[in-house]
Amino acid sequence: MRNHTSVFSFILQGLTDNLQTQVLTFISLIIIYMLNIIGNLVIITLILVDSHLKTAMYFFLQNFSFLKISFTSACIPRFLYSILTGGRTITYNTCLSQIFFTYMFGVTEFFLLVSMSYDHYVAICKPLHYMTIMNHRFCKMLIFCCWITTFLIVFPLFCLGLNLEFCDSVIDHFFCGVYPLLKISCSDPWIVEEITFACCVLIFIMPLTCVVLSYISIIRTVLRFPSAQQRTKAFSPCSSHFIVVSITYGSCIFVYIKPLSKDEMTINKKVVILTTSISPMLNPFIYTLRNKQVKQAFSDLLERILLVSKN
Repeated sequence: MRNHTSVFSFILQGLTDNLQTQVLTFISLIIIYMLNIIGNLVIITLILVDSHLKTAMYFFLQNFSFLKISFTSACIPRFLYSILTGGRTITYNTCLSQIFFTYMFGVTEFFLLVSMSYDHYVAICKPLHYMTIMNHRFCKMLIFCCWITTFLIVFPLFCLGLNLEFCDSVIDHFFCGVYPLLKISCSDPWIVEEITFACCVLIFIMPLTCVVLSYISIIRTVLRFPSAQQRTKAFSPCSSHFIVVSITYGSCIFVYIKPLSKDEMTINKKVVILTTSISPMLNPFIYTLRNKQVKQAFSDLLERILLVSKN
């Protein structure tokens, strides 16, 4: 990657210049980040070692936890380093790399959420065919499609952004993003801006439509169940997924509804902090607190560790 302008590095403004706020932000973020890493790694480990969690639902959850770790690691550690050292300078190549990986991991989440909703749909609406449809080969193919679709969307946009020229080197954000870079670009940002907006609509609307259609079918099927106990049992695994979908889409739509508005930038940065740190941290708690199988697997793993330590 080579810059075609005289700008070879950028300065990230961060969230605030207030020292006390920076200290509080650093302490909060590093705790949240560690909880995120540990919690999602526990989920990945449990699904790897427990034979009862070898179903399609947990296979998707394992990949989702990996994406959460990767997504938050693409931006939060660099921000923590900036607060700790006071070094706000980021090289051109590092900035572009951060943009590419942040969007790769973030966009893949949306398509993976669709795969997870389809898994719930098959489990509830076509239970007799579940094992045949959601076999391991098909699940791996869905994961591959999530990654390749994201790459085909993100990479052309990334290449288009390589031709941008910049009038300023100060980015009004705590990490490199498309819209903060467009704000300091000397080039006419219209083409990149419109294509990016179209891709964002595509990324938001298409997966969300698929998720909504899946849940409409699920709700119609569950409401036909004779007992309330059966309906509650069927809705239980879907509720965690629905909460994650709501948090993911809600925060992203809020951020990108007015991406270049100066009045919205300060608020948007705070929402992005929530999206890149707190939301990934909540993932393990959302999927485990109401999941008896995961809690049992965690209990079994602790018993094994205790037995090994005693011996």
